[in-house]
Amino acid sequence: MTQNLARTVFLLAHTGRPAAIRSAELVVKGLLRHGIGVRVLEEEARDLPLPDEVGLVKEATPQCLDGCELLIVLGGDGTLLRGAEFARASGVPMLGVNLGRVGFLAEAERDDLDRVVDRVVARSYEVEERMTVDVVVHRNGDIVHTDWALNEAAVQKAGAEKLLEVVLEIDGRPVTGFGCDGVVLSTPTGSTAYAFSAGGPVVWPEVEALLMVPISAHALFAKPLVTSPDSVLAVEVLPHVPPGVLWCDGRRTVELPPGARVEVRRGAVPVRLARLHHSSFTDRIVAKFALPTTGWRGAPH
Repeated sequence: MTQNLARTVFLLAHTGRPAAIRSAELVVKGLLRHGIGVRVLEEEARDLPLPDEVGLVKEATPQCLDGCELLIVLGGDGTLLRGAEFARASGVPMLGVNLGRVGFLAEAERDDLDRVVDRVVARSYEVEERMTVDVVVHRNGDIVHTDWALNEAAVQKAGAEKLLEVVLEIDGRPVTGFGCDGVVLSTPTGSTAYAFSAGGPVVWPEVEALLMVPISAHALFAKPLVTSPDSVLAVEVLPHVPPGVLWCDGRRTVELPPGARVEVRRGAVPVRLARLHHSSFTDRIVAKFALPTTGWRGAPH
């Protein structure tokens, strides 16, 4: 369906969640009521109770966001990372509404839908850029795979029976080698995702850095490392050992044969996120992890 409205947003939802279906209906009706066009994927529209005015898109390509000012994503972390793929490829800012558990990439919760619509209508939001990483897999000197990640690239063992044997490298110099379950190569945004579960530090999003976090390493020195954003991190899978796998943002995977080398560097293309308010990352951590702050005697906001 062709839309002639001056403003258009793209809506991406996890249609397997009843909460997402209800939320999508509320957001679409609110935007249309204010004269803002809405575009959705045809395959998702089958599961959503949408008015006829909604524009349907057959193919999920970056071009389907042409002319859109925002990408609104309704769902959990997996759906938000799926939305990040669209946002990076199209350059359109993503506004996430968390319908899952933690949702660090989300800017709003399901109870904020009316406010989300009002802020979009008023263009009362700011856009910030989040660092990504570009990932290259080499074997025998040849590039065999390229990818990217917003959160992390994770080199992991392929099966449960044996450890993955690796050597770590930073800026062309070897650091250490060990057997492990894997290594997480993360952005600051990803420091609260897989890297956090592996014991890595929490890094504020405005800090430009790269993280290298071993997973269950059998070694005396296997500490998380934080490097310059201009560093090149590498993990080499030793020859004559079982193969590993590479996961990017937990969504895209490729096998790593023995002798494979994974290089990670700062991404050339960031992901743009729409922000509705200026709450500090500190407050976000406290809220997301329900951290105890009783007894704090600082000045009120």
